[in-house]
Amino acid sequence: MKKLGVAGLLLLTLILAAGCGQKPQAAPEGNQTPQVTEVTDPVSADTGNGSETTQGAGNGEGTKLGSQAPEAMKEAIEVYFTDDDFMELHPSERTITFTEDLLKYKEAFKALQTADPGMTSLWEKVELNSIQFAEGEIAIDISLPDEARLGAGGESLAIDAIKQTYFQFDEVKALELTVDGEQLESLMGHVDLEHPFNK
Repeated sequence: MKKLGVAGLLLLTLILAAGCGQKPQAAPEGNQTPQVTEVTDPVSADTGNGSETTQGAGNGEGTKLGSQAPEAMKEAIEVYFTDDDFMELHPSERTITFTEDLLKYKEAFKALQTADPGMTSLWEKVELNSIQFAEGEIAIDISLPDEARLGAGGESLAIDAIKQTYFQFDEVKALELTVDGEQLESLMGHVDLEHPFNK
């Protein structure tokens, strides 16, 4: 009986020792909890950075959009100028660079404003307010300073120049030309404007 009691006592001591052995393990886990908290704090700090990262991702997307710029498309187009006598239009080939159609139309307008040597741009002093394109119609809104106004011959050639420049794009079926947002009967007082001009 004593042997059984001693054996039971020894077994109980071993069980308690094993249980106590687990307690120190539990204590480090308890110690790990603050470490997890410490890790959590940087994570929440990272979450703050994460929002920056998100913004960075937004910037990254902007970079992706921006990275498309080097992959810009180039297109050879013709723009139209006149000679010093304002007798007729002369085509001039230009290569424009753009990343989307709307920019293509803006670049075409810029090209139309810069004449070759010995030629005169009929649109050089015209101010471009906006260009929009939808459902086959390009809408161009301009401002006309006094120095941009031409006589009847020049006005007629200017209208032909802008029509021929934009109607070379297959997708452009109509051209709406407005001045300071208004549909005028005449661009400069000599030639009637159609609203819109159709190809």
